[in-house]
This record gives sequence, C-alpha cells and structure tokens, in this order.
Amino acid sequence: MRARHGVAAAGVAGALALAAACTGSGGGAGPSPSTATTPPPGSPSVLTGKPGAAGKVLAVKIDNVGPARPATGLNDADLVYGIEVEGGLSRLMAVFDTNHLPAAVGPVRSARETDLQLLAQYNRPALAFSGAQSQLLPVIKADKSIVPVTGTGAFFRNPDRRAPHNEFLHTKGAADGAGIAKDIGLRFSAKAPAGGAAGTSATAAMPSARFSFTWNGTRYRVAMDGSASPWTTDNVIIQHVQVKESRFHSRTGFVPFSQTVGSGAATVLRDGKAYRAHWNRPSESAGTSYTLDGGAAATLHPGRTWIILEP
Repeated sequence: MRARHGVAAAGVAGALALAAACTGSGGGAGPSPSTATTPPPGSPSVLTGKPGAAGKVLAVKIDNVGPARPATGLNDADLVYGIEVEGGLSRLMAVFDTNHLPAAVGPVRSARETDLQLLAQYNRPALAFSGAQSQLLPVIKADKSIVPVTGTGAFFRNPDRRAPHNEFLHTKGAADGAGIAKDIGLRFSAKAPAGGAAGTSATAAMPSARFSFTWNGTRYRVAMDGSASPWTTDNVIIQHVQVKESRFHSRTGFVPFSQTVGSGAATVLRDGKAYRAHWNRPSESAGTSYTLDGGAAATLHPGRTWIILEP
C-alpha cells in the first residue's frame, strides 16, 4: 500500500490541516444511514435534498485529462466523484437521477475496481463506461449490484474531439434497468451547521491532479489542474481514503484502488465554510455517513455535491 496524502487550502487552511492530520481509517464512526430503497411520495431527493424524489440512477465514467475538457453534462449531475487512476491522474464519475438527465454526457472512459465498491451503496445503478481491463470486464458484467452499460448503440463519437477523448453517451434509456435512488447517507439542511472555518477556496490533490473550489457567494466554482471550468457545485466533500494496488493490474504500472468502505477524515465545504468531519461506511451495501466532531450529521446545502476521494 502506498502511504500518500495531501490537501491544500487558501483561506480555510486551518480546517483542512486538521482534516489532513487524521487521514486514514482512524476517523470516528457516525450513525448508520438508512437502508430504505424507495422514499415516500413527495419526499426530497435523497441525492440532493431538493424537492422531488430522485428517479433511477445513472453513473457515467468521465475522462478528465486536459485534452478531454470540458466535459459535457456535469452541472446536471446530482453528484460528481473525483477518483485517482493510473499515473496519479484523475477521472470523474458523474451520478445522475433519471428525473434530471442531460441529453448527452461525456467523454466516457473506462471503469476501474474502485467504481464497483463505490457504487455498491446505491440501489443497483446503471454504470456507463467505455471498457475495462480484460480481467475486470467480466467481473463488472457479472456484478449484480450494478447494471453495466457499455458497447451499446447509445454511445457515439463526437467528430470535434480526438480519440480516445471523443466517445459520448446518449442518456435516454441508458438507466432503464437500474434501481430507484436510495439513501446513501447524505444529509441536507438549508441551515449550515454551527462552527466551521470561514474561507473562500480549498484544494484537494492527487499525485498528478488537483481540484480547486472557490466560493463565489452562491456556490463553488470548480477548477482542475489550475484551469477554470464551467462547473459549479453547492457542496464539496474532500474524503481522505486509503489507496492500495488494484487486483486488476496494468502494463503501464500501478493501478490505484481507492477504498471507500471503512472510515477516515473528511472536510466538508458549504456556504463558504469548511468543517472538519469524519466519514464512515461499515460495509459495501451500507451508505456513507459524514459527521462532525460532536457526532452531529455534517449536513449539506440542498443541491449538487462533488466528492473528491483524496489519497
């Protein structure tokens, strides 16, 4: 296992330094999230906290190297995960519910072992991806906790992009076989928790990638590797995870597997403040709880959330 961690911040350095200091699996355990799979009619979305229950779930692996940017459809996603891949670079996983789908998403890239563990907390979501390592692909197709979507007529090539950064997905019907969104542990409140460190920007790092989030008074603007993007988010969770080598190797070197079952430190950003928090996920089928030092839920502002799995 590689022992690596790093987080930087401007304006919220104190809160982020506290979180970085306890990176790993020693974070406090919070309350177990609900396992209900179908919310009552009229409930807010379990994925955004906004009015209107979420529909079926579609997760899409998104390319995130420079030539692939800007991606398409990220501001329609309920959640976006930042995940380390080979070479210390990052890929994104955008999670949509079928009540709020863009017409197309991309550029789509390949799946990793991390994706399977991460998505097991959802209710059989559809996972759209362009391919996978030869030994991993049959594992994905046999995994009963997801609905794999790859190599279908829903994928198309954008002639304005160069391969391999030009494969996109027509989202209509892609999640037809998926399950309805379930509670994955997120908690929402229009009122921010007490405390927190005031500040306007924060950064999460991977060995060869960097995400920056800047509060503009309304939401956070997202920058990647120092370059501005068209993407914004209402909340940011920098979730410190242990990274080991995947069982599914590559000829190009170390393939990271970010462990999202366990517990550890996190930093939650909302409404221009940073909160030191802990995450806890006791099993693959369980959701992930985020709690403050006193044990209260680290509530998010109703809306979109980016979660960066920082090594």
